[in-house]
Amino acid sequence: MRILRWLVAVGVIGAGGLWVLARPAPLAASAVEGLSGDITRGEAVFWAAGCASCHMAEKAEGDAELVLKGGQRFASEFGTFLAPNISQDAEHGIGTWSALDLANAITRGVSPEGEHLYPALPYASYAKMQMQDVVDLYAFMQTLPADPTPSQPHEIGFPFSQRAAVGVWKLMFVNTDWALPGNLTPTADRGRYIAEALAHCGECHTPRNALGALDTARWLAGAPNPSGDGKIPNITPAKLTWSAADIVQYLTTGFTPEYDSVGGHMAHVVENMARLPESDRQAVAEYLKAVPAAE
Repeated sequence: MRILRWLVAVGVIGAGGLWVLARPAPLAASAVEGLSGDITRGEAVFWAAGCASCHMAEKAEGDAELVLKGGQRFASEFGTFLAPNISQDAEHGIGTWSALDLANAITRGVSPEGEHLYPALPYASYAKMQMQDVVDLYAFMQTLPADPTPSQPHEIGFPFSQRAAVGVWKLMFVNTDWALPGNLTPTADRGRYIAEALAHCGECHTPRNALGALDTARWLAGAPNPSGDGKIPNITPAKLTWSAADIVQYLTTGFTPEYDSVGGHMAHVVENMARLPESDRQAVAEYLKAVPAAE
């Protein structure tokens, strides 16, 4: 009985310690102190990060893409996540958020209320963002319109509906390590930052483990489409044999070297990439050519 009580006590202490470690861990207020946002640079971050692609209304076009009312549905093995309103509406959007609130949400997955956010918001990738880019993004987003559409709840069941478990998931899988480590050329280094942090290419193109985390050992090797319709392609040199110039052309026009055109959600990615300086598309192309081939 003494051993049993000892084991129970150890288990309780261990569970308590894990609970403490898995609590939301927001940034210190000093993380954004002294930083001022630049709207022009923030607009580039906005498009590179794909904010509108997920948070605009379904099938929005033109200026309507800047109305971040939410509502798009994203299916997964854990349930269906609905993109929230992140417009400047004070009640239903993020109009009352500070730059620090935005930084906590997109780099730490922590809401202003101190709750864990679900990693459908790709903060596992955004965690690598430079804080200056976050502050610039905040400055640009403040220029966007408000919309009073209420956010809709996610359609996920127990146990995935328990946000406390997200903290354990973060401990296991969220870090700032590069999927392609090591020193790269300045151009490829810029491409790594865009592809791995801002554009979060791995979130779609990398397979996941049983807990929904990216399997970085098979980085960009392709993955099942969460919608159940087909597969998202392998974009390592094992399958993507295009030249760097071909990749730049694709990210600019949406046309492949065979004159096929981009489709599906990737069409939004190309639209976003086409808004960036050509040097950024060249950087992504050089990065993709440097990624190890993976079958």
